[in-house]
Amino acid sequence: MIYDYIIVGAGIAGLNAARLIPKDKRVLILCKMSTWNSNTFWAQGGIASAVDETDIPAHIKDTLEAGANYNNLEAVELLSKESIPTIKELIDAGMNFDKKEDGSLAYTKEAAHSRNRILHASGDATGREIHLFLLEHCPHEILTQAVVCDLLIQDDICYGVQYFTSEYEQKVAFSNNVIIASGGVGSIYKYHTNSTANAGEVHGIIAEKNISLKDMEMTQFHPTVLKGTSFARKPLLSEALRGEGAFVVDENGKRFLFDYHEDGELAPRDIVSRAIFDYNKRTGLGVYLSFENFEKRAFKQRFPNIYENIKDLGYELPFENVPISPAFHYCMGGIEVGLDTKVKGFKNLYAIGEVACNGVHGANRLASNSLLEGLVFSRIAVNNSLKENFKISKENYTKEIKVYTRNKNIDKEIKDDLRRTMWETAGIVRSKKELKEALEKIENYLKLDVGRLLYLRLLTARTILKASLKREKSLGAHFIKED
Repeated sequence: MIYDYIIVGAGIAGLNAARLIPKDKRVLILCKMSTWNSNTFWAQGGIASAVDETDIPAHIKDTLEAGANYNNLEAVELLSKESIPTIKELIDAGMNFDKKEDGSLAYTKEAAHSRNRILHASGDATGREIHLFLLEHCPHEILTQAVVCDLLIQDDICYGVQYFTSEYEQKVAFSNNVIIASGGVGSIYKYHTNSTANAGEVHGIIAEKNISLKDMEMTQFHPTVLKGTSFARKPLLSEALRGEGAFVVDENGKRFLFDYHEDGELAPRDIVSRAIFDYNKRTGLGVYLSFENFEKRAFKQRFPNIYENIKDLGYELPFENVPISPAFHYCMGGIEVGLDTKVKGFKNLYAIGEVACNGVHGANRLASNSLLEGLVFSRIAVNNSLKENFKISKENYTKEIKVYTRNKNIDKEIKDDLRRTMWETAGIVRSKKELKEALEKIENYLKLDVGRLLYLRLLTARTILKASLKREKSLGAHFIKED
């Protein structure tokens, strides 16, 4: 059987694409783990959107300024202009966002936005609510525990995908269109806010095929995650907290961020993360998030999930300061695509969401533009692919389909060292010397007989390190110091 569409990934971009593909099409959605194990599900703060036509220029300006003006202006204009009809379509389809008492949408503010334009749902569970809505409205087959390990590419056509269904079983599926929506790379870092499913294997496949990966050095670190937990995935303390009054202090109560930027807590993420990192390193003082501006009842109502999650870890909000540090959060770079979402040079291969790079985020993503990007560009991908109605001829694919070994005994130790190496060298502050040493280490690991999934992660790490070395001057989230 040849599918009309294979979608790799079941986060906001993949599921929204699936929702918009007609029911009579044959669609297979490949989900790496369980359906809830995605960055979308964990997204707290909300989804940005121009409030109305008059707000579009300001939304564009805020996005460009946050992105250090490295953005693709056309992509930013498209994102903002399409945000209004995209959100309207979602609401008309039945998605409920939080409202004010008068029934109007309850927009809130986040860092680096010049006005309130962030929509949220169930207080601080926006990603979860959108994710559940999209799952409920998905008319197509979702296959869980399906880990993509190769793309069937010949000439300028993607004929389908190869994927693991268990430790020892792998399958092949052919399709007229392949949409990659596999998310970011967080799990190749020691500390991150991402789903454990986001480990960059698809980026590794793209690198292996010599398909363009763009701006891979542009990795964003969220400034406020809970410090002190033992697991790699750190509990996120949403940007919306600072947008509504939480602020950063040291252990003596000093609001030191104003020493770094006039906007303090509401400066762009890259600036806040570097400031926290630098201040802690220079002074040795602990850094905390203070909630003293909140009244308890109002806090529980606005941020119910954060309240319960942090309470379970032993903190009583809003009465206690919570220890924080930055952690890896988002990859602005990815598979190079045009504004039509098509992978450069291909007839039927698309990439959308965090895995893609059309330049919309520049050197540093503006808060809450990520969920919006997933919705806007998934619509564009589906509309374009339906218009083109491309068909493959399975018989034309003549390449040998390889049999891979998913994992090997030596993988775990290398995987742990990879995560530690990426955190220490390709993190918030970088140096050429350390990047070169890390790259040499990765090159040596790639010579070993490792499992397929680790091999792909190593390829992705190598791409990030090489891109970081190539960009010799600091820009946005990429900060490189003198050795």
